[in-house]
Amino acid sequence: MTSLPIPNTQAQAHSLQLAQLIKNKIVDCGGWLSFADFMQMALYTPGLGYYSGGAKKFGAGGDFVTAPEISPVFAQTLVHQLAQVLAETDGNVLELGAGTGRLAVDLLMALEGIKQWPERYFILEVSAHLREIQKKTVKDNLPAHLAQCVVWLDALPEDFVGVIIGNEVLDAIPAHLIYHGQNALFERGVKFEGGFVWQDKLIEPGALLDYVKTYDLPEDYLTEVNPAANGLINSLAQSLLRGVVLLVDYGFCAREYYHPQRNLGTLMCHFQQYAHTDPLIYVGLQDLTTHVDFSAIAHAALNAGLTLEGYCTQAQFLMNCGILDQLSRVPADDVPRYAPLAAAVQKLLSPAEMGDLFKVIALSKGIERALIGFMSGDRSHTL
Repeated sequence: MTSLPIPNTQAQAHSLQLAQLIKNKIVDCGGWLSFADFMQMALYTPGLGYYSGGAKKFGAGGDFVTAPEISPVFAQTLVHQLAQVLAETDGNVLELGAGTGRLAVDLLMALEGIKQWPERYFILEVSAHLREIQKKTVKDNLPAHLAQCVVWLDALPEDFVGVIIGNEVLDAIPAHLIYHGQNALFERGVKFEGGFVWQDKLIEPGALLDYVKTYDLPEDYLTEVNPAANGLINSLAQSLLRGVVLLVDYGFCAREYYHPQRNLGTLMCHFQQYAHTDPLIYVGLQDLTTHVDFSAIAHAALNAGLTLEGYCTQAQFLMNCGILDQLSRVPADDVPRYAPLAAAVQKLLSPAEMGDLFKVIALSKGIERALIGFMSGDRSHTL
């Protein structure tokens, strides 16, 4: 941990202010706070949480890089899947957690290019800070006739028709840390003793224990479960009248996620391009994430009345949607254009980069045609 950059004085003061709020919450809760509640406060406390504060988060100079920040080629490829659903439904687009707004801009430009732009491009963003960044991105990068299509929402709409897309949304939903000790299941939480420290607590009978018991966890095993992510899927199912929910994130099927060798879980922190495993420091200044259990997502979708349309690696999905065609349109001898595009495609597709770790899952209601993004390499059977 000594290799991490040291926050500046202003950032440290910001973090101390949030830490005091969390400390007060721990006291109010009797001296112990679940990690899910700690993560919720660290990420989403208004004005102080990571996604509500003013530090740069995305892209170069931020804490991490998302696919839309790498290159417009991500949206220019993804657009073919959106266009297929929009053509069938004559619907709109709803993006969950739109980051800087870069994906919205690139998708609308690409949709106009193939004459398939929707009447409305909705964005549901819980962070007031990010919403302002998104509005500036849209204003600065879209022509007026496309910018006026973008509408920000405070809640999921009713009877939505079209495509709901979430890129790296599920991994930021607060998760519970679970430790399977000797013949007992514990929830790992946080207490305050001169600083934030871990403390395990026996899981009492109730919904969480019932949920955790559905997993056959090895002993001496730390992992995460995320009922809240399943709750989001249920809410999306209620919102969707007809169309497709398309989610892109890093994660595994349950068999891989809860593999005996993955005995320390998947919780990761990101601070100024450094990845590490201590969420109890720099609160409000670093991103906290867990990988996605896509089996749980699929089962929640089916229970909520959605259909599983497909599940595959990001690399396979993008190739099915024609990313290599995008690359071939630029002459290789046009080095200033071709070299950065080829580097971006490599990062999006390479198993050593984002290609295999990131997955795409599609959930639908009332859709008849098979989705082009899963025509080859569908791994739904692994869920």
